Amino acid sequence: MTNALVVGAGPAGLAAAEVMAEAGLRVTVADAMPSPARKFLMAGKSGLNITKDTDLDGLTQAIAPAPLRPMLAAFDAHAVQDWARGLGQEVFTGSSGRVFPVAMKASPLLRAWLARLDAMGVTLQRRWRWTGFSENGASFDTPAGPHNFRTKIVCLALGGASWSRLGSDGAWTRHFPPNQIAPFKPANMGFQVDWTPHMAKHFGEPVKSVTLTAGDETHRGEFVISERGLEGSAIYAVSKSVRDGAPLTLDFKPDLDLSTVRRRLAKRGKASLSNHLRKALGLTPAQIALLQEFGRPLPDDLAPLIKALPIRHHGPRPMDEAISTAGGVRFDALTNGLMLRDRPGVFGAGEMLDWEAPTGGYLITTSMATGRWAGRHAVEFAQT
Repeated sequence: MTNALVVGAGPAGLAAAEVMAEAGLRVTVADAMPSPARKFLMAGKSGLNITKDTDLDGLTQAIAPAPLRPMLAAFDAHAVQDWARGLGQEVFTGSSGRVFPVAMKASPLLRAWLARLDAMGVTLQRRWRWTGFSENGASFDTPAGPHNFRTKIVCLALGGASWSRLGSDGAWTRHFPPNQIAPFKPANMGFQVDWTPHMAKHFGEPVKSVTLTAGDETHRGEFVISERGLEGSAIYAVSKSVRDGAPLTLDFKPDLDLSTVRRRLAKRGKASLSNHLRKALGLTPAQIALLQEFGRPLPDDLAPLIKALPIRHHGPRPMDEAISTAGGVRFDALTNGLMLRDRPGVFGAGEMLDWEAPTGGYLITTSMATGRWAGRHAVEFAQT
């Protein structure tokens, strides 16, 4: 029986391990952390969004790199839902098309998945930190000391460069030639704002039913005013464009056109500005505070600002706070089967590859799809 090694016990690594074990390989999964899939578990704390209920075109339009299309075709959004059901976890689709387990948490899914892998003979080694390759195979620092694992098949699923406390620190890049790595950038992240003191009372408040625009990206949803700046799903949805230099604007009343907003604001009377904005347009105190923060000095005609308030910020929050990262192993360093061109038998999968997923379940879907793709081609390589 052929031995196979997977480095990284997140969704991509576990998916690769499952495919290889199904094909009869003896699989060992090594992870640097004391327990597997820590980032996956963290994602489940606020409701585990496993995929988006969309077709292949919807997936590939959201997740740009062309090499990913056949991988997503082989394991699409419907396959992700079937996978969850196969582990005894029913799913439902929310109004936005996002798919969640009925239990909402990641832990039941992970426990069932690990139990299935264990029954297939997959061995999980904890606290094994990969330190590169040597003439003796894949090298690790382990609780028992340095260890070399010699095998024909290695699948690397080492993660990105955010949430280092959960194991994704990007340190693995030093074991790759620099020309094979696209520099990491934060993805799905908040933006730093140095607030004036009057904003402090609004920290933690949501801003709902608004539209954010950055470049060609427009997204309706909500975000949160935090002590550090702006974050939340609507911010994450346009974060790539904002990170890459597009100005960010906020429309407080996306269902009203400019002339309607102007007409509603025309008759103020003796009301204070805040009361007038609240009564005429239904703006919340947090929204009014944002208008005053970014619109000062306020013009007589507030309608254009209410429809397109420029948001000043100081760039993305630190990468380690980002939900995910862009950058990683370049696709031109890989074959169509995700094998490293300069290292036969070594495959890559998951967030360590150079792609960027928006929020909405795309990250888990694509990580699993690339893991399964790498596992499948690893099996083919093992048979040669």
